[in-house]
Amino acid sequence: MIAAEEERLIYTILVLEDDLELNHTICAALQKENYCVYNAHTCKDAQFLATGHTFDLVILDVNLPDGDGFQFCKWIKARSNVSILFLSARDLEEDVLNGYEIGADDYVTKPFSMKILLKKIPVILSREAKKSSIYDDGFLKVDFELGAAQVEGNTCPVTPTEYHILKKLIGHKGQLLTYSVLLDSLWEDGIELLDKHVLAVNINRLRKKIETEEHHYISNVYGMGYVWK
Repeated sequence: MIAAEEERLIYTILVLEDDLELNHTICAALQKENYCVYNAHTCKDAQFLATGHTFDLVILDVNLPDGDGFQFCKWIKARSNVSILFLSARDLEEDVLNGYEIGADDYVTKPFSMKILLKKIPVILSREAKKSSIYDDGFLKVDFELGAAQVEGNTCPVTPTEYHILKKLIGHKGQLLTYSVLLDSLWEDGIELLDKHVLAVNINRLRKKIETEEHHYISNVYGMGYVWK
């Protein structure tokens, strides 16, 4: 596993490629561009990383030792709103179209130019950042750029701690965030909660502000953590 210093970086990228040399080359190039980079060589390793980290982009091959990149794309897309860039030797039209149909943002065939790859990545990330800057389901609206929330069009006075919790949960919609993962993630943002009991107090306060009998967002998985439904 390769990881750069996260506190100085903005975007986090997972590279899923079974060719060890190519994987290392891509990771090294990305780190030079100041991305936070994690790498995996199998679907199993990548799934393990995805359960404990938030990725802005996944660069993945299609042919993998223990599975299919298309299936991994579906798996991670069902759990987070991550961007996908396929990097594969499978250059048949049906493969490329399949990649786009299941949610890929780009499909690059091997051999490829590293310079072109590095140009494509910020385009994808900036495009997706604009899409994800606001959460709005018609009842609850959260503007992540302004750090503000509204319920039924009315301002919802959330505290900085509540806002960061909200951002983490929405960013992992449908994915279980364990107590330890959520606490560690908040700690990295400067939100220092001592334990899961203090976390629960803040989440209960947040739920009272944004939830009604008709609108339930946060589910507590007893003994494990929380899920944004």
